[in-house]
Amino acid sequence: MSADGGDKRPAEPAAPVKAGGRPPEPASQPAPARSNRRYYIMASVPVLLLLIGGYFWLTGGRYASTDNSYVQQDKVTITADISGRIVKVAVGENQPVAKGDLLLQIDPEPYRIALAQADAAVATARLSVEQVRSAYQQALVEQKTSTDDLNFKQKAFDRQQDLLNKGVASQATYEQSENDLHTAQETLAKANEGVLAALAALGGDAGIKTDDHPTVLAALARRDQTALDLKNTSVVAPVAGVVAQTGNLQVGGYVASPAANPTALLSIVETGSTWVEANFKETDLTKMVPGQSATVSLDAYPGHKFKAEVASIGAGTGAQFSLLPAQNATGNWVKVVQRVPVRITITEPLSNGIVLRTGLSASVTVDLTSKSAS
Repeated sequence: MSADGGDKRPAEPAAPVKAGGRPPEPASQPAPARSNRRYYIMASVPVLLLLIGGYFWLTGGRYASTDNSYVQQDKVTITADISGRIVKVAVGENQPVAKGDLLLQIDPEPYRIALAQADAAVATARLSVEQVRSAYQQALVEQKTSTDDLNFKQKAFDRQQDLLNKGVASQATYEQSENDLHTAQETLAKANEGVLAALAALGGDAGIKTDDHPTVLAALARRDQTALDLKNTSVVAPVAGVVAQTGNLQVGGYVASPAANPTALLSIVETGSTWVEANFKETDLTKMVPGQSATVSLDAYPGHKFKAEVASIGAGTGAQFSLLPAQNATGNWVKVVQRVPVRITITEPLSNGIVLRTGLSASVTVDLTSKSAS
């Protein structure tokens, strides 16, 4: 230790000086090892690009897809076949119904009265036919009586004419017998007309059945129409499905028949008939044929793909079936790729909790190689 209390360390020996007067350079430290991760990343990029390019090269043109697709279900618009006041509404909005279930009831009393009147009209028509049949039989009897009387008067006239020729009978007696003969002939003619009139009233067939007579048939037809009107007071579901648009149904409201003023009362969506209408570009239809397999994805059920197949291809583009088809005869025409509706049916059974509703958005992919065009 030095006199001032400082720590005195022994001096390090000086480095030997090389010839030339310059001290040797200090020994270099070993460089840290570089990570190989950078090289792996740089090498994997072209490999990944090659794999992606190879996939698209192998699958290019095999699939046709579109997200311009929607779930479709048949819809039935319900209208009343008769006019009347609503006395009962049996369904509510979005209520499932089976075929034949009551939807609403129209007041049946006016139609019951009309049916009773129609029944009375049928009975009256049958009675009138029986009266005509009786009149025909009476006309036949009168015809036979007139014929017999004419034969008698003819014999009396012939006898008086013979006696007059022999000078035995008087001229007055002869003329009286002649007058009686003419009267009998006129009576027979009237009897014949009566028979023809009665036969015509029977439709030209004397043996016609009462219910086959035109008058009775007309009365029966009116009666059947009235009975049908009474039946139609109960509006029932023609198909099974889900009821929609019931806002116009109110007890006490008046509905008109389609002939007077057709008004939609409600609609029924047939949930048992479901398909997807996919609007493919016309350039995707080159190899597309019915029967090819497809997959359907619904926005309402993400992550689930439904197995499906092409059921049919539309007969024309959607624009051709629009209310006002596009007219491209002008000079500023621009070619636009058209879309054709393709019907896709889902082939797999739906699992519990999955409900397909009309109008849902969907995406469809069709495997164009699953079935070649014949």
